[in-house]
Amino acid sequence: MTWSIDARIPVRALAEGEAVPDGAALLDGFAAEHVPGCTCCVARSPGAVAFDRLFLARVKGERAFSAVVVRGEKAAVQSVVEGDVVVRARFRWVRD
Repeated sequence: MTWSIDARIPVRALAEGEAVPDGAALLDGFAAEHVPGCTCCVARSPGAVAFDRLFLARVKGERAFSAVVVRGEKAAVQSVVEGDVVVRARFRWVRD
């Protein structure tokens, strides 16, 4: 029997009108704070940068959460979670 535990942080979209669950962080938009093409973010999307900041806040103890939820941007967020290698190493998209 082969099995493994996936320790990545789960990410999913909220259903219409659904409240943010206890223990979850709401990732609300992908606003970039740096100039496009800056050396620290080159070739990374604003979504990937948003996930990096969220993960760093968790590591530093500034935010405690066990899951991430999003509103209204399901396709964009899923694309970042599954398409960016760093984000994919830290987070996993939970299919509805």
